[in-house]
Amino acid sequence: MSQQPLHLALLIGSVRTERFGHTVAAWFAELAAQRSDLTLDVIDLAELPFDLAGPSRTPSPEMTAVLERSRPRLQRADGYVVVTPEYNHSFPAALKNAIDWHLTEWAAKPVGFVSYGGIAGGLRAVEQLRQVFAELHAVTVRDTVSFHGGAATFDGAHPRDPESCGAAAKVLLDQLGWWGRALRQARADQPYGE
Repeated sequence: MSQQPLHLALLIGSVRTERFGHTVAAWFAELAAQRSDLTLDVIDLAELPFDLAGPSRTPSPEMTAVLERSRPRLQRADGYVVVTPEYNHSFPAALKNAIDWHLTEWAAKPVGFVSYGGIAGGLRAVEQLRQVFAELHAVTVRDTVSFHGGAATFDGAHPRDPESCGAAAKVLLDQLGWWGRALRQARADQPYGE
């Protein structure tokens, strides 16, 4: 099992029409694709219209159809990368809503963060997301990739400082790899919560 590539789901957390998250996610996915030890599934929350009223015990037929598309993809993942902006010192409401519609999928799996926005580079959003994922029994990795200044740090589709950004991405992917393999084996030995 440890030889199988780690399967990561990369979530694009912003659903705004003119968002920068898609550019950041595409760059990160390009780097991740160069690794033979993992596979990546990009999940764009803008393509999954989660009911804004939040999770309910009996989802509508439309929401059931959305969940039938999202749940298997999240369940298959050995870990997650969340690409998030920082909006008003926090993360997007659409991201929180998507997280809340899925409870058990996150348990005993690692989560890494790629953030962007303003002078803080999205790090205030990341720190709040760490608390959310802890409640869902996920393990967040320590290091992040953070773009202070958002779009100004990119030249088209790539960061203006590719060496340091690439090095940060490598550290993040290495940590996700270690935790992902360790937790995948642990879940195979004994399902989480039993």
